[in-house]
Amino acid sequence: MEGEKVKKRYDRVAPIYDGLEWLMERAKFSTWREELFERVRGEISDGRLLEVGVGTGKNIPYYPDGLDLHAIDFSQKMLNRAEERALKVGRDVNLTQMDMEDLGYEDDHFDVMISTCVFCSVPAPVRGLKELKRVCKPSGRIYMLEHMRPRMIVIRNLMDYFNWVSLYLLGENINRKTMRNIEKANLEVIEENDLWLDIFKEVVLSP
Repeated sequence: MEGEKVKKRYDRVAPIYDGLEWLMERAKFSTWREELFERVRGEISDGRLLEVGVGTGKNIPYYPDGLDLHAIDFSQKMLNRAEERALKVGRDVNLTQMDMEDLGYEDDHFDVMISTCVFCSVPAPVRGLKELKRVCKPSGRIYMLEHMRPRMIVIRNLMDYFNWVSLYLLGENINRKTMRNIEKANLEVIEENDLWLDIFKEVVLSP
């Protein structure tokens, strides 16, 4: 029930989603995306890549060459936008509508996995993280850009108070305890880098 509610919310905002996030993209996030994929490009030279929660495809222009590219989202209308972007930049990406809490791939299937601001909207985030662990090869890596509930009490309380606004407009919880969820999913943290305070982080995981 919760998953269907979230999917309908993203279907509703798909046509204007990029506009809603325009300021954040201009301020910093596009730079963080580019830097993340520069790192992936330097560390992974072949194999399969999966992006979970591809959304409108903002990461697609940064995908490394030479990889078998896959991306999923549970909103078909968001995937339609991602397909338009993939065609525009000339990237061959296997785009599939799929729930990341129940990934339709065999165990140990992907060499590299990507998520950017995804686990704020997954109804059962620990279940989703366990699915990443399952389909990632033992030697693989999971790269994440995520926003977190901060330690600073004033900001934390503000995020808790205004969470309903973000949830209604974008379908995103801005106060998720994602690092704790990663621990619950038994994923190993290779790196944890603060990008802006301790709210936005780059995290590298091993299954």
